Amino acid sequence: MRPPISFYSLLMYNIHSVCSWGLSPKYVFDERSSIVLEKLFHLKENHTNVKTEVMAGLTSFFTMAYIIFVNPQILSASGMDAGAVMLATCVSAAIGTFLMAFLANYPFALAPGMGLNAFFAYTICGSMGYSWQAALAAVFTSGCIFVLITVTGVREAIVRAIPKSLKNAISVGIGFFIAFIGLKNAGLLKFTIDPGNYTLLDSGTVLANATPIPAFNFTGASTQLAIFGLVVLAILYVRQVKGSLFVGILATSAVGCLLQFGLGIDVGVSAPTGLSSIPSLAPTFGQFVKGFGELFNFQEGFAVGLTSVISVLIALVLVDMFDTIGTLIGTAARAGMLDEEGNLPRANGALMADAIATVCGAVMGTSTVTTFVESASGVSEGGRTGLTALTTGVLFLAAVVAAPFLGLIPTAATAPVLIVVGVLMMANVREIDWLDFETAMPAFLTIACMPFAYSIADGIAAGFLFYTLIKLFRGKAKEVHPILYVLCVLFVLRFIIVM
Repeated sequence: MRPPISFYSLLMYNIHSVCSWGLSPKYVFDERSSIVLEKLFHLKENHTNVKTEVMAGLTSFFTMAYIIFVNPQILSASGMDAGAVMLATCVSAAIGTFLMAFLANYPFALAPGMGLNAFFAYTICGSMGYSWQAALAAVFTSGCIFVLITVTGVREAIVRAIPKSLKNAISVGIGFFIAFIGLKNAGLLKFTIDPGNYTLLDSGTVLANATPIPAFNFTGASTQLAIFGLVVLAILYVRQVKGSLFVGILATSAVGCLLQFGLGIDVGVSAPTGLSSIPSLAPTFGQFVKGFGELFNFQEGFAVGLTSVISVLIALVLVDMFDTIGTLIGTAARAGMLDEEGNLPRANGALMADAIATVCGAVMGTSTVTTFVESASGVSEGGRTGLTALTTGVLFLAAVVAAPFLGLIPTAATAPVLIVVGVLMMANVREIDWLDFETAMPAFLTIACMPFAYSIADGIAAGFLFYTLIKLFRGKAKEVHPILYVLCVLFVLRFIIVM
């Protein structure tokens, strides 16, 4: 039995650690704190140390800090108060990440998910016509469903039901997805829609038949800064410099500040205006309660209203569930955390952290909170325990007042990290039997659909559906876990209802 530990003492210690580590070349902490951290996070058992974990937590935070600004921009389109949403984003991210640290001892960070926030603002509140209060009620309900199926072990059973070949494919697919995000954020990919003809512009952008076509682009100061950052990261990594990802972020940011403030070249760096005042949470806190009446009143008839609610809940539940499962499996595979059968130990604790975080997020006033795929950057930096997550969570709390200073870290500095992490996550591709079509086809679709559909959940759905169909028509129906059949039906329903 682990001895009781004061959360406040540990939190204060970690804040001190984050602040003091950079001031001294040697990481110093007292013996008592060392014992506490060792008992809580089992650092030696996981072949890591405090310095590595803190640096990994810093890397994860800076890679995903964009959500602090982007989430309020998206959710405010539904009429929500942007300041309250920013505070809700930081606090819910901190709570979820702390839960991941203490319930599962994993280095994964949580925050309101991209894609899910757009679904909240533009689909539930936009095309479906619900108020943001009703949308929060839907998020709260989906969170409660998550808690229920996690407590009963259903979510962990789903993880164990996924065949090992698809688990490897999920890891590789997430690597592609992360690298794709990095290329896009770096400005190396441009997407344009054209009224009709194929045209190649000087910038390298292809226009074709009203279809978004990606093309490489090397113009623009911000893009060129990202290329510089990618080169720096590659050099640091092959030279095996400790903390290469974090050092790369700092080096690229320093060059960005020099270009922005010294030479007047715009690379997306914004000057801090000092510590910001903490916004009020009152405009959104607890407002989900007011939304239940609207969500379940069925004014257009019971059948129509029920179908509408079910479509919302299916979308929220399935997307968050498989975004989380995919991220956990993919990132854990990169860190060597999976067992011989490809399962994640203590998966139930990680899934429970995700479920509770979604409920807390809805109460505070933000969309679904999920495990962030950018956590892979911290894992690649050596993060192996909950101390990494704890560090990231502390930084999310600090960001409430220090948000203006985050503008000193441009997207061009974090995008190269995602590209490098994507490369590192490709290792599991060798575990897939590409000579066996039954294995190769579902694996390929899982990998390809994640970046091209811009959705981890859609990639997993494609893999599940084709894996099941191929097994059925090969007369191997008994090799498919019963849970996969149920999930395939739910995925089909989701595609039919939500489309």
